[in-house]
Amino acid sequence: MPQLIQLVNASSKRSQQIQIILEFLGYDVALCTFQNVNSQSTLKSSCAVFVENHDLAAATITRLRKQALKQPIILVVDQSAEQRLEGSPIADKTSAVISWPVSQKQLSRVMHHLGIDQTQLKSDRRSIDLFRSLSGDSLAIQQTRQLIHQVADRDVTVLILGESGTGKEVVARNLHYYSARRHQPFVPVNCGAIPAELLESELFGHEKGAFTGAFTTRQGRFELAEGGTLFLDEIGDMPLSMQVKLLRVIQERTFERVGGTRTFNSNVRIIAATHHDLEQSIKEKSFREDLYYRLNVFPIQIPALRERSEDIPVLIADLTARLEREKKFSIRFTIAALQQLQNYPWPGNVRELANLVERMAILIPDGVVDVDQLPDKFTGHAQSTNETTSPISSTISDHLLPDQQLSRLPEEGINLKEHLLTLEQCLISQALDECNGVVAQAARKLHINRTTLVEKMRKFGFDRVTE
Repeated sequence: MPQLIQLVNASSKRSQQIQIILEFLGYDVALCTFQNVNSQSTLKSSCAVFVENHDLAAATITRLRKQALKQPIILVVDQSAEQRLEGSPIADKTSAVISWPVSQKQLSRVMHHLGIDQTQLKSDRRSIDLFRSLSGDSLAIQQTRQLIHQVADRDVTVLILGESGTGKEVVARNLHYYSARRHQPFVPVNCGAIPAELLESELFGHEKGAFTGAFTTRQGRFELAEGGTLFLDEIGDMPLSMQVKLLRVIQERTFERVGGTRTFNSNVRIIAATHHDLEQSIKEKSFREDLYYRLNVFPIQIPALRERSEDIPVLIADLTARLEREKKFSIRFTIAALQQLQNYPWPGNVRELANLVERMAILIPDGVVDVDQLPDKFTGHAQSTNETTSPISSTISDHLLPDQQLSRLPEEGINLKEHLLTLEQCLISQALDECNGVVAQAARKLHINRTTLVEKMRKFGFDRVTE
């Protein structure tokens, strides 16, 4: 049986956020008010989580435990209340008091301490595919998960930005999964893969006889997604003529099928994604500015895998677990192999990593992969760099700040990760200085998206001067 967590006082906003975290951790959550806490469903739960905006007396919890609640209790209170409740009868091995705000890591640690293990969940509770590219503890992916939690239950348009292979559809499915529309359809459309002349029919449907080959009436993706979520992938590749029609649907919430006159009301949540720099596309007159502002209500920038290389071991563990579950074979990587993979730049991002894991599982089924067994491209980039040291090193050295130049590698070696972070910080500072603090201009100078630069500035503690 799946683990059931009873969430008490579920009317508060705090409870809604805790529910999202618990479901993300893999628990089933049942909601109730304080008045019906003694219901039969509560008695069957593995744990009761009380969320209170005010102090809840320890005596009240003690009475509930004596009367009905034999399972562990977690009390979420303000910090001042937590201090007063320390040492109370409920702060024992079967109960816990934590203060608001609650983080995912903190709640997971408390659940583990109380012996409530989510690994007993059914294997089909949720698909590993849904979350695999969001695994990891890096700051970048933590910020992405936080943004998902903040906006998932808000019925607003989301624009997902990131390179190919970073998992934009995975983020879109998470947003749908944690929204009030989760039991309604999730309909993806790749706007770049459908010919321009067919895209209108694909989105809005067509009536019989609307054009040559339209032998029957057909529903479009907007109709199929009614009540749910429509995911418009690669929105940056949508033709301008279709952008106008999409803008009208977003504004008026109505559309007509191709060749028809009947007006359909549309109740869908639109999530769009692209690897293009849409602000640059607007300047090049290939994307409408008014549509951009309609879509860019809540942007989420997904980090490239090279920007969170510390997450690679966790991602590989998740990918191998999926292989074991789906294809009944597994693969393991040595520490040296993992370190080698962390040094690879990953132009294909998580998609490329997934392909590698599956390839190695086929070549070495149920085996252990060491460095010398990795494909050449994952081990050869270091050697090829050494072979061309002179021209490449001199080119890079010319662009470094004086205190960042290295004539040669020191005998004791260097911390490459720290050195690159320092170098990145210096180059960002230099770009901002040269652009008088204008973020958009500095981003263009560094050949990255403005949102990516803003995240890096926040990471390094830069003051944001102007857009």
